[in-house]
Amino acid sequence: MPDASHAEDGSPERLQIDTIRTLSMDAVQAANSGHPGTPMALAPVGHTVWTKFLRYDPAQPDWPNRDRFVLSVGHASMLLYALIHLAGIEEIDAEGKKSGREAVSLDDIRAFRQLGSKTPGHPEYRHTTGVETTTGPLGAGCGNSVGMAIAERWLAARYNRPGFTLFDHDVYVLAGDGDMMEGVASEAASLAGHLKLSNLCWIYDSNSISIEGDTDLAFVEDTGKRFEAYGWQVIHVDDANDVGALTAALEAFRACDDRPTFIVVRSVIGWGSPKAGSEKAHGEPLGVDAIKATKRAYGWPSEEPFFVPDGVREAFGRSVADRGGKLRAEWAATFDRYRAAEPALAAELDALLHDRLPDGWDTDVPVFAADEKGLASRDSGGKVLNAIAGRVPWLIGGSADLAPSTKTDVKGAPSFEAANYAGRNFHFGVREHGMGAVVNGMALSHLRSYGSTFLVFLDYMRPPVRLSAIMELGAIWVFTHDSIGVGEDGPTHQPIEQLATLRAIPGLDTIRPGDANEVAWAWKAAVMDADHPTALIFSRQALPTLDRDRYASAEGVLKGGYVLADSDSPEVILMATGSELSLVVKAHEQLTNEGVASRVVSLPSWYRFELQDEAYRDAVLPPAVKPRLAVEMAGELGWHRYVGTAGDTITMATFGASAPIAKLQDKYGFTVDNIVAKAKQLIAETKK
Repeated sequence: MPDASHAEDGSPERLQIDTIRTLSMDAVQAANSGHPGTPMALAPVGHTVWTKFLRYDPAQPDWPNRDRFVLSVGHASMLLYALIHLAGIEEIDAEGKKSGREAVSLDDIRAFRQLGSKTPGHPEYRHTTGVETTTGPLGAGCGNSVGMAIAERWLAARYNRPGFTLFDHDVYVLAGDGDMMEGVASEAASLAGHLKLSNLCWIYDSNSISIEGDTDLAFVEDTGKRFEAYGWQVIHVDDANDVGALTAALEAFRACDDRPTFIVVRSVIGWGSPKAGSEKAHGEPLGVDAIKATKRAYGWPSEEPFFVPDGVREAFGRSVADRGGKLRAEWAATFDRYRAAEPALAAELDALLHDRLPDGWDTDVPVFAADEKGLASRDSGGKVLNAIAGRVPWLIGGSADLAPSTKTDVKGAPSFEAANYAGRNFHFGVREHGMGAVVNGMALSHLRSYGSTFLVFLDYMRPPVRLSAIMELGAIWVFTHDSIGVGEDGPTHQPIEQLATLRAIPGLDTIRPGDANEVAWAWKAAVMDADHPTALIFSRQALPTLDRDRYASAEGVLKGGYVLADSDSPEVILMATGSELSLVVKAHEQLTNEGVASRVVSLPSWYRFELQDEAYRDAVLPPAVKPRLAVEMAGELGWHRYVGTAGDTITMATFGASAPIAKLQDKYGFTVDNIVAKAKQLIAETKK
């Protein structure tokens, strides 16, 4: 059996490393679920980063200039929980106040993977203090870390001043073979190399084992050479137990100022040889007998589960707190002086860090005059974005190489590049998945970050959109070219099912505004709410701007759905979102002229509408009015919640086709005449 650490047997360092290992194996065994191998193998790596390098104050875990530690190998969660426990991190509650409890107690570790515990199977942001991001889907943490590193560079460029260094922190990541196989990590790594993010260090656990067995089954490339091609500094450590080599590698990272660092660490997963027992150690508990044998091999002083030797926690905690506490205190003193020297910037930074908006942030948002020709909602969206960005400097983002089409560039602002970290326009390249993960990382640093692409390409980036909802981040997702209205580009570019899948994500506010003034309120809704993500769905084609003197105010967007146009005792309710809203308004006018009473309901956000009380929802959609027709150039899924069993939809049941938009509307029934005919049919059927 290999030596557990190059630290001397019985040394405080060796004892701390083996405590991490034994807590991990005991927790997985007690839960009868989890992955003990990677925490055991990487214990020396985690220990070295935390005790020798990590700038972190356990007594102030939300210190803005703390180093970030990201466990991208989220299945190795017990490694992180053991580190948090030994460091003595104090818990912060949802209001940002100290609760007086440990972030992770020994009892929490005993409750690993149990309902309601602070030690879930994969680390969860907001759930456990000390967890910087939710990880588990491999590669996601790697992508988040690039966003965190970008955020540090942007914050430093905007707020640091001579004599006042407020931001200079680093981002450390533990990654594994699975992360390296997932494309999102490659996308993010390529971007990080291009941006020369020298504050970023990925530590790659090259253990040659995956769930199915040896990585030779599917993964044989020289990963280090790949990262050299990305523009990273690459360092090799032949043995994860070699604390001296790990320390030298991390010092080389700290000394490098022109590129990110990739440290390739060779480890043996579990406690046996690279072959013997490694598969079992990776994905399931070791078993009681194997744990006893392992503890004997470590020379462990007790077979008692969850045993922490005297002095281990105190020594580990001091090594983190003595360094981090001093640095945090120095930072606080610097910030006090900064408030006096730069009061406007200090006030701005206070608002940013506390997710507040500046006074008058929406003063310049335009009100759009009625216009039959109108604007594409991507165009009005760009105007509103720029109006808000002028007063909210930390509203920053970009697109996956589509800014001229998504209209998401901040006019007159420079690009964020290696030569100018103060830029506000981000060029993520054709990397939708990577863009999403990076945007989440930026949001985790309190920036109001956004990413944009065509709606159909949501399918390349659904995982980070989902994770933004799980983490309750204020990320903003801008999706344009939202329907068969894309026209001649055909079915590959015409989204059909994407709206339904966005609406299915809990906690994600999906808003598809129907005209320019709804766009204005949609953007305002997105920016006002920092506790959940928003997906803004915009059109390529022009949408008529409705006359708000004649119809209801677009402020109704804030309630998700509202009565736009009405009649006395309506016989049928017409509802729509996006470009189809003007169609149902015209159908309503035609029905009115023909003596048929109808109501138009704009329903841009199902999420917001469902948050309203039952009385409001019933006032908008009276249960007594059974004939209901929903019109949307997307799949039908979900609409029966609102149309009921007596209602119907005009929606898409197939993929689209390549043709001018007018031809497509005729082909698929998105015409005023068809809406009118269908409405009359529903009324007649109900009367029968």
